[in-house]
Amino acid sequence: MKPKYRRMLRGMKVKEEHASYLSATGTKSRAKAKAKTIPVPAPVWSLYILKCGDGSLYTGVTNDIDRRFLAHQKGKASRYTRTRRPVALVYREECGSRSQALTRECAVKSLSRPRKDALILTSPAAPAYKSLRGEKRP
Repeated sequence: MKPKYRRMLRGMKVKEEHASYLSATGTKSRAKAKAKTIPVPAPVWSLYILKCGDGSLYTGVTNDIDRRFLAHQKGKASRYTRTRRPVALVYREECGSRSQALTRECAVKSLSRPRKDALILTSPAAPAYKSLRGEKRP
């Protein structure tokens, strides 16, 4: 993992730990003590892998997979998938927090293609992925 990403993820992890500590102890920071807030559940972040029209794989994270997938289909989500449509969602994994999802994304992106294929084949969408690859189902 590149050092700048490692630093970014470390900072995000510290912020999350601090926030969870504050919520567990029931204490508030001075700024938050003045403002009355309604607790909102944190969104669940997910990792996803798309199969692009040229056969390549795109890995990303989001807190709303359906919205993000539609944006990829319309060509509005990323420059990479914009020119490689159509795309198909072949893998999804709930990661919890954003920093956990980004850490997992870095780990998946560092995998070789055969290892990514093996990861995708463990998901419930594996039969669809095999048909996209042109393989016959068992």
